[in-house]
Amino acid sequence: MATPHINAELGDFADVVFMPGDPLRAKHIAETLLQDARLVTDVRNMLGYTGTYKGRRVSVMGHGMGIPSCSIYVKELITDYQVDKIIRIGSCGALLPQVKVRDIVIGMGACTDSGVNRTRFKGHDFAAIADFGLLRNAVAAAEAKSIPVHVGNMFSADLFYNPDSQLFDVMEKYNVLGIEMEAAGIYGVAAEYGAKALCICTVSDHIRSGESLSSELRQTSFNQMVEIAMDSVL
Repeated sequence: MATPHINAELGDFADVVFMPGDPLRAKHIAETLLQDARLVTDVRNMLGYTGTYKGRRVSVMGHGMGIPSCSIYVKELITDYQVDKIIRIGSCGALLPQVKVRDIVIGMGACTDSGVNRTRFKGHDFAAIADFGLLRNAVAAAEAKSIPVHVGNMFSADLFYNPDSQLFDVMEKYNVLGIEMEAAGIYGVAAEYGAKALCICTVSDHIRSGESLSSELRQTSFNQMVEIAMDSVL
């Protein structure tokens, strides 16, 4: 049953998979938030686990950095392992003054400089949007915990080190809440294969102020965001 990138057996994954970019963050989530978690895939050390959260069977697996990497894992989870809900739980950068480091951003949509969705959409623009049901449930879960969130557009960048600094001014003008590297690709794959997807991110750095979290804190301090995501599927 193994695919080229996942060595799990059919049935090893739950119907919903929560996906951080960092596989070590997936390991941390499995060890700290799931009950009876077991490792189900470890190809290329892209770790994936299945366990229960408050009695609900769920899986968590890393997806790597960038749209090409996450698209491979999301596609195989949907088409080979019958996963029908993908929720990215990652980090993002912020530009707007009202969006602070450690704030939570929920991606209603994701614009991008990547060409992948135009490739799948015959050269036309594709509106990469979240599943409304997942989005509504995540906002409700945050409200139940009295945790404020920002909901709106994100930008999925192909280049982490973008040489065009003026692009940040354009993003700010268009009220882009967070900059990351995967949401638009995940939304496109989910649409292509008939699954549901959502992206929830914690702000790890602010491009204007220069404030940022360490790599260790990014790996271990996003539990609030993860709990919102997991509560949203209960």
